[in-house]
Amino acid sequence: MTVTLKPLAEQVMVITGASSGIGLVTARMAARQGAKVLLVARSEAALADAVQGIVSSGGAADYFVADVADEAAVQAAAEHAVRRFGRIDCWVNNAGTAIYGRLETIGDADHRRLFEVNYFGAVHGCLAAIPHLHAAGGGALVTVASIASDMPSPLMGAYAATKHAVKAYVETLRMELAERDAPIAVTLVKPSGIDTPIGQHATNLAGGEAQIPPPVYAPELVADAILFCASHVRRDITVGGAGRAQALFAQHFPRLFEKLAPVAARAFIDKEKRQPKPANLFAADAPGTGQERSGEHAPKPFSLYTAAAKHPGATAVVGLGGLALAVGVLFANGRKRD
Repeated sequence: MTVTLKPLAEQVMVITGASSGIGLVTARMAARQGAKVLLVARSEAALADAVQGIVSSGGAADYFVADVADEAAVQAAAEHAVRRFGRIDCWVNNAGTAIYGRLETIGDADHRRLFEVNYFGAVHGCLAAIPHLHAAGGGALVTVASIASDMPSPLMGAYAATKHAVKAYVETLRMELAERDAPIAVTLVKPSGIDTPIGQHATNLAGGEAQIPPPVYAPELVADAILFCASHVRRDITVGGAGRAQALFAQHFPRLFEKLAPVAARAFIDKEKRQPKPANLFAADAPGTGQERSGEHAPKPFSLYTAAAKHPGATAVVGLGGLALAVGVLFANGRKRD
């Protein structure tokens, strides 16, 4: 079955993790382009403020307070979207958090909660969205993973494990839906390091302050990719050519990557700063909630690779050219915290 997606201006979108970072930027951008948007997250204050800003600017938006780890709450968010706007045309699984630290140092409760949010949050979103996308005659199911779904990551190993799990789930779900001719486009979006408050939100067991793995790109690049996938059928898209190059390097030169990656991971921690409290692993209103960016970086505003990824066939040339860049990034990151 050929999947036909509505123009963005005609869509009703549900976005989880919409109180800060990528989710907040995506919601605001979607509303500016004419979509009706339901923002979902745990912080009612941040959601209410975001919706007020969208509506006052002429957009159509509402919010629903939910923890994506709670399946019933996610189902209720979907039902609220249908009551408020009549249907769901696109569902964006974006909610997520991170733990920085060696795997042996992560307690069982934190590790399980990370999977409840990052992995089961995406599962709950998919299961809530599918019946409503069917009822609307088809639509887009977009899940935000990470380049960490394509490679291991020292100091962020548990986070990478959740993103590997998300990737496996989404890619299998795509096959199962296609087998029964479901009119649903299933897309995986894989951002590189993005300038959001994720480091300030994180549970940090490594000392200092958690940092966004460099190089750092602007969150608008991810929002633009998400909205592109809401109206164009794509299997996946990586945001940030440097991140894609690192993933390719890890895939094709695994032994060298295993030697360089722990050195590069030194850039994940700034020893001169202290980690903000509380982390958002359990808390709804952690530092950075309600903010689009971390305020600590001058992010890259453009990615040639991601622009090319919107046109199948063009990314192979850009991707091969990026392998040398990946080696440079790993060495540069390792020196940065020496």
